[in-house]
Amino acid sequence: MSHTPEKKVRLAHGGGGRLSRQLLDDVFLPVFGNTDLNRLNDSAILHAGPGQLAFTTDSYVVDPLFFPGGNIGSLAVCGTVNDLAVMGAEPRYLSAGFILEEGLPIDTLQAVVHTMGETAKAAGVSIVTGDTKVVARGQADGIFINTAGIGYIDHRSRVSESRLCEGDVILVSGPLGCHGMAVISARKALGIESEIQSDVAPLNGLVKAMMNASPNIHAMRDATRGGLASVLNEMADQAGLHIEIKEAKLPIRDEVNTACELLGFDPVYVANEGVLVASVAQEDAEAVLHAMQGVTVGAEARIIGRVCQGTGSRVTMETTLGTHRIVDMLSGEQLPRIC
Repeated sequence: MSHTPEKKVRLAHGGGGRLSRQLLDDVFLPVFGNTDLNRLNDSAILHAGPGQLAFTTDSYVVDPLFFPGGNIGSLAVCGTVNDLAVMGAEPRYLSAGFILEEGLPIDTLQAVVHTMGETAKAAGVSIVTGDTKVVARGQADGIFINTAGIGYIDHRSRVSESRLCEGDVILVSGPLGCHGMAVISARKALGIESEIQSDVAPLNGLVKAMMNASPNIHAMRDATRGGLASVLNEMADQAGLHIEIKEAKLPIRDEVNTACELLGFDPVYVANEGVLVASVAQEDAEAVLHAMQGVTVGAEARIIGRVCQGTGSRVTMETTLGTHRIVDMLSGEQLPRIC
């Protein structure tokens, strides 16, 4: 039976009836469609090998929905894929839950869904189940997305903060602060005009290359909210060790540094969505670095510090002036609504 495509989201799109099915047929299934999802069951029945499974979930409320280098759709897929990947898991399946605001243009929703489909394909994952709810005008900012992900962990993978060792080398996979400052620049009200592009990208290919290069990757984290500084503090705290980094080694692009200076931000606290931090045994650090630099998203990877002797769990930085300062956890929210 033919129908006239809707131009905007209506409350009835979330009611479970004809319009809900129309949204599935017109927007979601043409992009996400696969054998598991097309059954439209209440749950997807999935297959995994004899190893362990990793499971994660996250919600995305970024403002604005579209920013230089990506949108809420690419953010939702990459954020979940990367949370699995840094645990040493091979991401396989995602769910996607949408909270839509009444009046949202269908074209906007289709653009977001199309980006999610492209990003999932690039990451080698399938979106196999989902849900859509619609709320009245003013109760959401266009689109909120929740994604959950399942990944397979090979029995050989042993990535955990508890494995950090004195002497480990700290590596970062790419330039810092690009995502946070790209989102800020998209908020025209702040008066910041720049060409900064978000770094949002799936990292599972990078992680695979790293793990092929060495079995001695002790810990990995993706440096999202709170940036590099918060991730390093979490690693140091969980391991009960001291991490020291060098300011001169940090990969920060000039345009990001300039924007941070204008707004009074410290780049080590600015969010990233395509950057990971790894702690690697000293003897394998160069091999892992070389492997990282052979992957597009790791081309600018660097060694930035080490796990060293010290009292208590803390992070310090050797500044370009040769002094040392404590790099603490982010206090409060430096950049609201960046993911």
